[in-house]
Amino acid sequence: MIKLLCLSNGHGEDAIAIRILRQLQQLPDPPELAALPLVGQGDAFRNCDIPIIGPVKPMPSGGFVYMDGRQLWRDLRGGLLQLTLSQVQAVKGYVKQGGVVLAVGDIVPLLFAWLSGANYAFVGTAKSEYYLRDEGGMLPRRRQEGWSGSVYLPWERWLMSRRRCKAVFPRDSLTTEFLQQWSIPAFDVGNPMMDDLEPTRGTARFYGADLEAKEQMRSLDILLLPGSRAPEAYDNWQQILMGVSAIIQELPQYKLKIDDPTLLFLGAIAPSLNLETFGQILESHGWRPQAGLEGLPSWADTEKTIGFTQRNARLLLTQSAYNDCLHQAEFAIAMAGTATEQFVGLGKPAIVIPGKGPQLTPAFAEAQSRLLGPSVILVQQPYQVASAIQQLLQNPDRLQLISQNGKRRMGKPGASQRLVACLQDRLL
Repeated sequence: MIKLLCLSNGHGEDAIAIRILRQLQQLPDPPELAALPLVGQGDAFRNCDIPIIGPVKPMPSGGFVYMDGRQLWRDLRGGLLQLTLSQVQAVKGYVKQGGVVLAVGDIVPLLFAWLSGANYAFVGTAKSEYYLRDEGGMLPRRRQEGWSGSVYLPWERWLMSRRRCKAVFPRDSLTTEFLQQWSIPAFDVGNPMMDDLEPTRGTARFYGADLEAKEQMRSLDILLLPGSRAPEAYDNWQQILMGVSAIIQELPQYKLKIDDPTLLFLGAIAPSLNLETFGQILESHGWRPQAGLEGLPSWADTEKTIGFTQRNARLLLTQSAYNDCLHQAEFAIAMAGTATEQFVGLGKPAIVIPGKGPQLTPAFAEAQSRLLGPSVILVQQPYQVASAIQQLLQNPDRLQLISQNGKRRMGKPGASQRLVACLQDRLL
C-alpha cells in the first residue's frame, strides 16, 4: 500500500488538506494517510482519524510570522527552531518507510517536502499572480515586486521544478499559466477552498405567485465574518458591530412585512470560538436577546442559533450553519481570510475592514483586495461600510462584474476530486 504524508501550515491550509484527503479516502484502493501540521495542533486531522506523525505545538504568532518581524521573534523564543528541526526529522523518518509527500500551503511545507527525499506534490494556497497583476497586466506600483517574472520567487520555482516534484496545483488559472512557463508541472484543477460549501436547505426563499413583488419586499441579508482565531476575532467583532450600527442608521428601509425587521445580519462564528463572548459584546452595543426565531431562515435551529434585535434589525449568531449563511447573504462585512475568499468565490461582494492583527492587519487587507480584485471593497473605518453597500445597491452593473470576477478568481467546485485524479496519475 502506498503511504502519503500531508504537510500543511495553518488553519485554512489544514481545511484544504482535509478536503483532499477525504477524496483520497474514497478511492477504491486508498493510500495509507498521515499528516503533520507545521502550525497549530492539527485538530482537523484528529477529527478525521488521520494520524499525526510528529511533534506539534501552537506558536504565539498563530502562523503569521511573515506579517510582522516581532511575531517571528516571539515564535523563536517559544521554541520554533527546535520544533522545526524535530518536524524535519519526523518527515524524513516517515518517508524512509516508503511514501510520498503532499505539501499544502506556502514555501515552508514545500521545502519540507523537498528535504524529505521523497517524491512530492504541492498545493499552493498562499500565492497568486493576482497579487501582482490581473488579466489586463501589472497592477500599479507592483512592478518592483514582480522583478522575477512571477509572484513565486526563483527559489520557490526551483523547488517546484525538481524531478521529484510530480505535480503543482496553483490556486487559479492565471497563476497556473505563469508557472508553466518555467517547465513546472502545474495543473489547473481549481481551488479546493470552494468545495463542500453546499447549503443544507437550498437558497430560494420565496415560491409561488408574485415572486417579483415578494423579492422587492424581502429583507437585506448581510453576513458578518470576524475570523476564526481568538482573541483577534473578538476585537474584529467590535469593529464589525460599529459597521452594523452605521448600516442600521443610514441604509434605506427594506420591508419584508409591516411588523418585521428590515435588516438581517448573519454572524457566522467559528466552532473554536466562545459564542457567549460574541453575545456579551452584542449586548454591550445595545442588542437585546430575542426569545423566538419565528419568520427566520429554515436553518436557524433554535438550539444552535442565538437571536438578537435592535431597532429595525435582527442578528443571528450561529456556529452550525456556515454554508447556509454564505449562500443566503448578499453582502459580507469581512475580517477573515478563507471565509472572505469563499464568499467572494460565490460571486458576492465583501466589505473588508482592516484590523489590528496578527492576521487581518492593514497590509493583509490590502493584499487581500489585490487577490480578490473588485469583489473586495476595502474601507478604512467601520462607519464607511454603510455607504459602500449603498453604492453597490445602486449599481447593478458593478454587482454583475463582481459576480463574474469572484467566480473566475476562485474557480468552480469539485477541485479536490479533480486534484486527486491528477495525483493518482502523477504521484501515486
